[in-house]
Amino acid sequence: MTTDLAVVSRARSGDPEAFRMLVESHSRATFRVAYRMTGNEHDADDVVQETFLRAYRQLRHFEERADFGTWLHRIAVNCSLDLLRARSRADKQYGGDPESAELAGAAGARSEAQQDRLMISAELKTQVATAMKRLSASERTAFILRHFEGMPVEEIGKTLGIQVSATKHTIFRAVRKLRESLEPFVRSTPCNT
Repeated sequence: MTTDLAVVSRARSGDPEAFRMLVESHSRATFRVAYRMTGNEHDADDVVQETFLRAYRQLRHFEERADFGTWLHRIAVNCSLDLLRARSRADKQYGGDPESAELAGAAGARSEAQQDRLMISAELKTQVATAMKRLSASERTAFILRHFEGMPVEEIGKTLGIQVSATKHTIFRAVRKLRESLEPFVRSTPCNT
């Protein structure tokens, strides 16, 4: 099994097959991070492409004492944040609501109980997305990397460029804010068992 460092070394030497190997071994994890950061598949695909393009261009700056996966995660997070900032500026400039009605018409033939579950599920998804948008960029990133990606706190700190104690505090703040944002929804949702 070839290590990332050996493959990076080959890619730096101009071996296109080596960089393709890096893309293949890290694209799934990069997509997961991008999807969780952006909230949609199309944007996540764009982020993955931009991440690997930036990684290719910056490969000579990669420090071999670092973990390639962590370095790539940092690039993916930055690309995601860039896209979200651009989207936010565009939304402010042009107005409009990009997510209008996801489940329109799909539940016509379903039973009333199924329709209720779908509506609650769609509402929960909307509430979580709204709550995630209220987090700062570092809080959202730390939360996603910890609770969706299962990344160790030390690696999250490296990705964000902050100390372990600050990373723990950032994750704690994110969880607290999400809990506060989602508590009214959880209390008002009927329990279907």
